[in-house]
Amino acid sequence: MYPIVRLTKELIKYRNAPPLKPDGVHVSHHICWPWDIDLWMELNNGRTLTLYDLGRIPLGHRAGLLTALKRNRWGLTVAGVSVRYRRRIRPMERFEIRSRLAGWDTRFFYIDQSIWKRSGECANQALYRTAVTGASGIVPPPEVAVEMGYDGTPPRLPEWVQAWIDADANRPWPPDYDEAELAKGG
Repeated sequence: MYPIVRLTKELIKYRNAPPLKPDGVHVSHHICWPWDIDLWMELNNGRTLTLYDLGRIPLGHRAGLLTALKRNRWGLTVAGVSVRYRRRIRPMERFEIRSRLAGWDTRFFYIDQSIWKRSGECANQALYRTAVTGASGIVPPPEVAVEMGYDGTPPRLPEWVQAWIDADANRPWPPDYDEAELAKGG
């Protein structure tokens, strides 16, 4: 189930937080509740992606994105994500989510998020490719940036983000399967 109550709490908590510049980091604090865990008694990998919304959406609010979306009747979509899991988060463990805009290109925004344990260890990190959508499709990020109060000039994407973009561009779509093998049952 989607954590609507938790998201509402985050939006209320940060409703008067100072605005963030494009390179600002939003930090939020959370607990791994029993309904967030999997069979191995740790934060479920899919739930991790859902919990990242608790950082990404308030980040959008503080950066002026949610106001621009509402004013222009735009929407948001996730167009890709790459996740690296390194440390377990156990039930009732407290953790922090750090969220920042890594930059944008001609079509997409790239959001860098990570979950940190109280010990200071990074448990996991996700790089999201997101898009703002309007009635005629994807709204160019420079146009969105201007609506958010920025000049529309993208910050330089970190090298590792650009490498992911380049690698993902070479990924086949739709996925390539051997139809003869599938017909035989795999």
